[in-house]
Amino acid sequence: MPKDNSIKSILIIGSGPIVIGQACEFDYAGSQAARSLREEGIEVTLINSNPATIMTDEVTADNIYLKPLTKKSIREILEKHDIDAVLPTMGGQTALNLAMDCDKAGIWEKHGVRVIGSNFDAIETTEDREKFRLLMEKLNVGTCKGRTATSFLEGKEIAQEIGFPLIIRSSYTLGGAGGGFVEKPEDFDKALNDGLHASPIHEVLIEQSIMGWKEYELEIMRDSIGNFIVICSIENFDPMGVHTGDSITVAPAMTLPDTVYQNLRDHAIKMIAGIGEFAGGCNVQFAVHPETDEIIGIEINPRVSRSSALASKATGYPIAKIAAKLAIGYNLDELNNQITKTTSAFFEPSIDYVIVKVPRWNFDKFKGSDRHLGLQMKSVGEAMGIGRNFQEALQKACQSLEIKRNGLGADGRELKSHDELLYSLKHPSWNRLFHVYDSFKLGIPFKTIHNLTKIDPWFLNQIEELIALENEIDKFDLDTLPKDLMLTAKKKGYADRQIAHLIDCLESQVFAKRQEMGIKRTYKLVDTCAAEFDAKTPYYYSTFEEENESIPTDKKKIIVLGSGPNRIGQGIEFDYSCVHGILAAKECGYETIMINCNPETVSTDFDIADKLYFEPVFWEHIYEIILLEKPEGVIVQLGGQTALKLAEKLERYGIKIIGTSFKALDLAEDRGSFSSLLKEQDIPYPKFGIIETADEALSLSQELGFPLLVRPSYVLGGQGMKIVINEEELESHVVELFRQIPGNRVMLDHYLDGAIEAEADAICDGENVHIIGIMQHIEPAGIHSGDSFAVLPPFNLGDLVIRKIEDYTRKIAVALETVGLINIQFAIKNDEVYIIEANPRASRTVPFICKAYQEPYVNYAVKVMLGDKKVTDFKFNPKKQGYAIKEPVFSFHKFPNVNKELGPEMKSTGESIYFIDDLMDDYFMELYAERNLYLSR
Repeated sequence: MPKDNSIKSILIIGSGPIVIGQACEFDYAGSQAARSLREEGIEVTLINSNPATIMTDEVTADNIYLKPLTKKSIREILEKHDIDAVLPTMGGQTALNLAMDCDKAGIWEKHGVRVIGSNFDAIETTEDREKFRLLMEKLNVGTCKGRTATSFLEGKEIAQEIGFPLIIRSSYTLGGAGGGFVEKPEDFDKALNDGLHASPIHEVLIEQSIMGWKEYELEIMRDSIGNFIVICSIENFDPMGVHTGDSITVAPAMTLPDTVYQNLRDHAIKMIAGIGEFAGGCNVQFAVHPETDEIIGIEINPRVSRSSALASKATGYPIAKIAAKLAIGYNLDELNNQITKTTSAFFEPSIDYVIVKVPRWNFDKFKGSDRHLGLQMKSVGEAMGIGRNFQEALQKACQSLEIKRNGLGADGRELKSHDELLYSLKHPSWNRLFHVYDSFKLGIPFKTIHNLTKIDPWFLNQIEELIALENEIDKFDLDTLPKDLMLTAKKKGYADRQIAHLIDCLESQVFAKRQEMGIKRTYKLVDTCAAEFDAKTPYYYSTFEEENESIPTDKKKIIVLGSGPNRIGQGIEFDYSCVHGILAAKECGYETIMINCNPETVSTDFDIADKLYFEPVFWEHIYEIILLEKPEGVIVQLGGQTALKLAEKLERYGIKIIGTSFKALDLAEDRGSFSSLLKEQDIPYPKFGIIETADEALSLSQELGFPLLVRPSYVLGGQGMKIVINEEELESHVVELFRQIPGNRVMLDHYLDGAIEAEADAICDGENVHIIGIMQHIEPAGIHSGDSFAVLPPFNLGDLVIRKIEDYTRKIAVALETVGLINIQFAIKNDEVYIIEANPRASRTVPFICKAYQEPYVNYAVKVMLGDKKVTDFKFNPKKQGYAIKEPVFSFHKFPNVNKELGPEMKSTGESIYFIDDLMDDYFMELYAERNLYLSR
């Protein structure tokens, strides 16, 4: 069936601020869907309250509403625009829930809006645990023994029938919230109570435990006439018992016999057909008994999901893009494969490589949190590795995590306590993968590791093989290491740093040695069809084989370094900057090359940059791409701290950094040098000192006076920062910092108690400075800027203070020889303006200011960085109306036992934007009245 031409305008609902369980995979989905629909000549209106995303940028849709995701906002949009249909399947659980609320309130019907891409019967069937269970029974799909309860007493009765261990799952929740395993009767009452409260309809499913079974997912596309294709199979490395968002996942499934795969496929098609009419992407999850191959249907998501983003990046099949076209009436056989451009979209991708996704956690931000993994998702991001085999992909995913590891092991950081390892194997946490490796290295028997983890023996064998290889390499030194052993290690994903550790030499020596041996990276295409047809889209991963499929052009080109996996302190806002950096460089006539490893993002979409290298943002990988492509230079200031940390190495290797120089970037990070610069410019800053021992800290504290702000150098999101009020607190924190970050220099600043905090963002071309926005924090100084409510423009700073902020911003930007963006943070006390810090790079607040003032500041900044324009060439025309409030959003509900007070270390996972007309607004007045409430020391 061709496109439904009666649909001329569509409303897309976004997913709101990023929280644990719902992250930037929906920015990717929404952006792709909007572009896909606009290709068809459809007017796209979009609502989302998240200012940090590409989705809410004017390049994405015709009409964008940065409004709270409420029925009131939907009504306002429908009264203003003639909307034919709403697509609610691109914004996660938030969008689905809002669309259903609007349906129940009769809003869609009143305005003649059709719901496309899914239907509410299908959604209700998949979300309502009891309806889902009854349908599976009717379809003859295996389910766990159990039923739903809507009261405490009913839950107790069901548990008595089933017996322990059992599982509790809450209805209509996100990221497994409210769910959990209950092993003993004495733990049941609290778990049941928590589950009932977590569900918005106070309903839980109580069923038999299938902990330890194997878990698989099928990512499926379906059109309105019932055509189905399986985009890919995904296998969870971790068995049932760990939320799939917290599991290491592998595509295609590695240990799935074809007979069982065909059964899963048949089950999935039957399940999807059974839930009702819809067209688009769908994720189906199964548990399979490891010995009997019994199949149980776990759940269906009749929308794009976290797995859809992963499957899209894994196969090159753009699920959200095709799903949007199916939603407007097309069938799969009427659409083209977006990679080959010549074959049909009605095909099942075939891949000749392996994908491994490893989640990224931030437990360090939540002191005292329960670090065990279970049915409730706790990870904040993920990294994906692509390799020709599982081991290579696994090592690359581990290299992408940025947790101070060089891959899986071979870095001397293994745990050697037998008892601690046994405990970790049985009770999964974020580091269980590393502890499986450590257990093999320590000599714990294979059978013991398998019995405790229930991880499939095939995966365990793969890790055991790595230990055997390391033991072999260990027998040699740099001069005697045979070429075939070096090649084997590289083919299994080992970084030069890991090999250097094993043979006791420098990383650079290993690199030079393998170049001498002729062992160099080659690049392969992600082509969706295992090289059976020519791919038109340049989307590459590296490996060690003969043929190189990435042929460099002679064009002038630029590399943009991405920000890696999401984490607290570095999230989607840097992806926004990277995407705009690419678009600006294209406008300046450059071939653009993106390097990033985050499958959830728009920057890793195959048609954003001219070339995409899906690789770790890790020195060795970047350097070999640079050697191949020979770019004019590398942009580091858009990818957050991840990209910035590589500036020193780029400088050392003589690679041009586009924009602000490494010297200036480093000067801003080095507190001593930066303070000398401020002194020269006659700019005030809080008294401070630098210490390298706890003794020095105590003597310096006498000079500076308490309270003190303690902070290590070169950290992200305020990691390790704390306000201390006496010597005992100071000593304890400094000792802990030196234990965690040995060799780091620690700053002690006199903390300006009760000061007002503000920040300015600016663009500088080395001489001219344009301040794009000044934001005033509602809370006093001491709460990390990422966790503060902040108002653009400032709401009660006097003219004198504003003039000082503007003057200091210009002076610092020029003194640092900034070329591009800079963010400066200030503390204001008694009308004196003190500098807290300067970051000559894209900041968290830049996308916020771009959205609030409706100006493409990143585009301007990149053109300045490339030398294409001067600041004075732009006609700045910000739309200044009322005030925009940045609202931080937290995911504390995932860590119920954690202290929720805020301080200098960032804890928020996302943010939203809220517009007010004036300062008499009730919402603002309430925020201002509570500004001191959450500050902790």
